[in-house]
Amino acid sequence: MNRRLLIITAAVLAGVIAVFIIIVSAGKFRPSAGVPGVAGDSLPGLTAAALEAESKGNLQEARSLYVRMVSEFPSSKEVMSWQKKVEDLNIKLLFSPALTPKSILYEIKPGDTLIKIARNFRTTPELLMKSNGILDDKIMPGKKIKVWTVPFTILVDKSQNILVLKSDDEIVKSYIVSTGSNNSTPVGTFKIVNKLVNPTWFKAGAVVEPGSPENILGTRWLGLNVTGYGIHGTTEPQSLGKQVTQGCVRMANPEVEELYTIVPEGTEVTIID
Repeated sequence: MNRRLLIITAAVLAGVIAVFIIIVSAGKFRPSAGVPGVAGDSLPGLTAAALEAESKGNLQEARSLYVRMVSEFPSSKEVMSWQKKVEDLNIKLLFSPALTPKSILYEIKPGDTLIKIARNFRTTPELLMKSNGILDDKIMPGKKIKVWTVPFTILVDKSQNILVLKSDDEIVKSYIVSTGSNNSTPVGTFKIVNKLVNPTWFKAGAVVEPGSPENILGTRWLGLNVTGYGIHGTTEPQSLGKQVTQGCVRMANPEVEELYTIVPEGTEVTIID
């Protein structure tokens, strides 16, 4: 990573910290809910307990402890590292068979398919496969699988180039993105209406195939109900954190692949200035 990219990354991370403090302080949404324990525990004690729980693989306990630290010590210089721990653990739990308050154990019925189950619970076949270690779309009646049951929503802040994945107004994970130059990213509330793996880019006068270094859409496309606009990957990761696109929301390929796995068509996307 060159010096210029390090400087850009540091600046973007500073923006993430500022946005996190602003949105949590303003009460737009909360880091989490249902934090266990007795108020007034010391920070060193909570830190030690969180590290121990994480080292033992007790992910839900570790997550709850980090949430307490964020909630009870918001002025600490370590608050963003704790929040990142919460977000990392959110994804680990989401992608694991471990049941959480927002998931259920579902018994597969005759005639079920992953697509049918996903549609019934407003989730994705990819998330069902990921969280249950399913390697193909063949499922057997009687088998019990974890199913996520609470809808996700997405918030994009154009001024800070941040995308926040939420569930019940709780932050699941935040991502650094690029948005449109000259205020070209539309503002409002939209829906994801189509999803594509390795999309072809149809630009003026040319068709750019998937995998081409000139295909700026990267590895995934989540199209919005505004023609020509969507959330996608990139072949230019150095552009993240800037307002440089033609209006779409641009993410790192591994992160848009993660988001693609999590959110189904119909997911609400709110874009603000």
